[in-house]
Amino acid sequence: MKTPVLLLLLACFVLFSCEDVIDVDVPTTEPQLVVDAYIRTALSENGTAFIEENEINLTLSAPFFDDEVPLVTDATVSITTGSGTTFVYDDVNNDGSYLPITHFGIIESDETYTLTIEYEGETYTATAQLIPSVPIDNIEQGDDTLFDGDEIEIILSFTDDGTRDDYYLFDFDFGEFLTSEDRFYQGNAFFFSYFYEDMPIGQEVTISILGIDEQFYNYMNLLLDQSDDTDGPFATPPATARGNIINTTDQENFALGYFAISESDSQQFTVQ
Repeated sequence: MKTPVLLLLLACFVLFSCEDVIDVDVPTTEPQLVVDAYIRTALSENGTAFIEENEINLTLSAPFFDDEVPLVTDATVSITTGSGTTFVYDDVNNDGSYLPITHFGIIESDETYTLTIEYEGETYTATAQLIPSVPIDNIEQGDDTLFDGDEIEIILSFTDDGTRDDYYLFDFDFGEFLTSEDRFYQGNAFFFSYFYEDMPIGQEVTISILGIDEQFYNYMNLLLDQSDDTDGPFATPPATARGNIINTTDQENFALGYFAISESDSQQFTVQ
């Protein structure tokens, strides 16, 4: 009759002996500059691309388990047009967000823009041109759900431009993004469903369609694959997500992030 008690004591001994703390050495690397330079424009009736968002955010990469991302507040930032006009940016709020001291006003569709960042004795550059988009035709709420049964379906429709190969980035607000290319709907009307989780009735959302090029399309796909649900794709990118930022001083010390200029169309929608 004592055998079960002895086995129980041995089992408890084995369980408690497994509670030793194991220290895991997490590899650390030198911080890298992270650049979020994404300029959005919107077309007016005369076809001129007016700027909607024009902010350049600079941070440093941080170890995986760090709760805070280091801000870069002492860089020199500017954008120069192909014709030689330079627009200087300044971190007026000391929060890593650089805003233009003098504003562009408009973005020319046939112009090349060069971003230059000087930081800790090194120079980083990237070039971009305005990538066109198309208008959103319609946004409506559907009745379908996914797995939990309480998701909100949004049905978005647009018509692709058949004269070019298009790549799109859809911004569904709250850090939720989706990419698409027109390979299978070239020049046609197209619609698809997007599902929100935990979206309250009466919530207003802003949904945008943005034109991007193939390189940025591939970059965003990589970020979306590697990002989680809480941080979103514009948190500090993983080391494998290299963008178009080049360190002209030391190519081995490359920056993470991207510089892009997109034409966009946006509509507001209220969840019913």
